[in-house]
Formats: sequence, structure tokens, C-alpha cells
Amino acid sequence: MRTFRIGESASLTRTITEDDVIAFARLTGDTNPLHLDDGYARTTRFGQRIVQGLLTAGLISAVLGTALPGSGAIYLEQSLQFLKPVYPGDTVTAKATVTTYREDKGIVTLRTDCMNQHGEQVISGEAVLLVK
Repeated sequence: MRTFRIGESASLTRTITEDDVIAFARLTGDTNPLHLDDGYARTTRFGQRIVQGLLTAGLISAVLGTALPGSGAIYLEQSLQFLKPVYPGDTVTAKATVTTYREDKGIVTLRTDCMNQHGEQVISGEAVLLVK
């Protein structure tokens, strides 16, 4: 079984496109006009459409499932704080960093963060995964 070091990290960067927002809305049924309707979104505190929060958070899942801890890992918990909006066209980097590893239980806890192209943190959280 693989071991994990405290402080070990992995990241993934992706630009979230208009097509991503539409596909996520179709897949999940999250058709909130804040994500899809320019006219409506202009009347909100954001002044423009924003990306669905869980679409952005999905980048965290991608890091966890493909890089750290990697294939075979199973989500047990995920907490998220949405700190700033993400807009279509933003480039987001999701990063996961090991904070604790219980080798006896096969459980790893990671700090999870997403940053936009301006270096602003847009999501903060923690994930607990079964790796055994």
C-alpha cells in the first residue's frame, strides 16, 4: 500500500468554459439563471453569470481521484467554503495537500483549495478519503 507524507501535494489547472457550465447544468439539472442567463445575472450582486460552485469543486475531486491520493481512493467526507465567485473563462487551480495520514486505518485527510488566475482563493475545504 502506498504511504503519504504530510505536506505532499498535487494540483490540476483548468479553464472553465461556457460549454462546461452548460454541460454541468444539463447533467445535474442546476439551471439557476445566475449561471445561464446574462440578463438575470446582471441584476444580481455579481453583475454577471457565475460558474456553479460544485462544478468548480469538481476539480478537487479530479485531483483526488487521479493524482493524490489517486485511483482507488474513496471519498468519506468533503467540506467546502465558497469564498469568491468563479466566472466562465476563469482558470482555476485545484490543489490537495496531505494534512494527516492514518496508515493503520488507510485514511488520508487533505486540505483542498482552489485558486483563480489572479491568485485569489475561491474555495477552501478539507477532504477525508479511504485509501486502503
